[in-house]
Amino acid sequence: MKKYLKQFSYYLKVERGYTTNTILSYNSDCRSYVNYLENTHKIIIPAEIDRKHIQMFLKNEKRKYSKSSTISRKISSIKTFHKFLFLEKLTETNEAKGIKTPRKEKKLPIVLSVEEVALILDSFAKKTPVNIRNKTMLEILYATGIRISELVNLNLEDLHLNENFIHIFGKGNKERIVPINDYAIKVLTNYITEVRPKLNKGNFKEALFLNYQGNRISRQSFWKFLKEYVAKLGITKEISPHKLRHSFATHLLENGIDLRYLQELLGHSDISSTQIYTHVSTKHLTEKYLKYHPRAKEK
Repeated sequence: MKKYLKQFSYYLKVERGYTTNTILSYNSDCRSYVNYLENTHKIIIPAEIDRKHIQMFLKNEKRKYSKSSTISRKISSIKTFHKFLFLEKLTETNEAKGIKTPRKEKKLPIVLSVEEVALILDSFAKKTPVNIRNKTMLEILYATGIRISELVNLNLEDLHLNENFIHIFGKGNKERIVPINDYAIKVLTNYITEVRPKLNKGNFKEALFLNYQGNRISRQSFWKFLKEYVAKLGITKEISPHKLRHSFATHLLENGIDLRYLQELLGHSDISSTQIYTHVSTKHLTEKYLKYHPRAKEK
């Protein structure tokens, strides 16, 4: 059974256009599934799998994982794997077809205040090459709302600073144009001209953000820096690069941007993903109410 996992990876990348992270997650889920089939049920070929085997595996997984989002992903992985097996004619029927995915818990995202974002962006004391690079990356994250994976994969050719936009390749290799403000352009231009040449060891001529070894910086190393940096600032909220994306979206909505425009900026294929940001602070809601209700003002 394991020999089909390599073919499945190719299918996910070429046929479905999934990102590297999604492929790794799906592969991990399906490897556990295949191990279960072989060890528990002695199944060595796909044609021997029937629906009860899938249901028994998922029942075991639900005992181990409490988050509905984790179970949802595992079901999605297995359903995609069985679709692949069926398309490749390795099974006569798609045994996973019709298996329902549990509804995901919709949690409101943790959002930084405008003041907290300003503290994070403006607190770099030493102007070392690495500090300037990190500040630039944070500025771009908050200025554009792009994902950290999209940020670290930016190349110099993706920048169109004279036209105030950058070219993003998002999930599933979907392309979009994201505007960028003049201040962020100023910070980015300074990094490119003054700092990037010092980091560049000739290994990555196209990569925008480099580590001290001259290679493309990874998501993990940037997240580690951010976690340590924010702790020193005394911010107690759990911070990640994605929290800046949440903050970007929420702050734009609070200032009146149309939800459809925000959907385009964030690269959401479904507006339901964007609607989670329609929550606003009580203070902001109260201010809007007092401003617009005809009987709210004292005469």
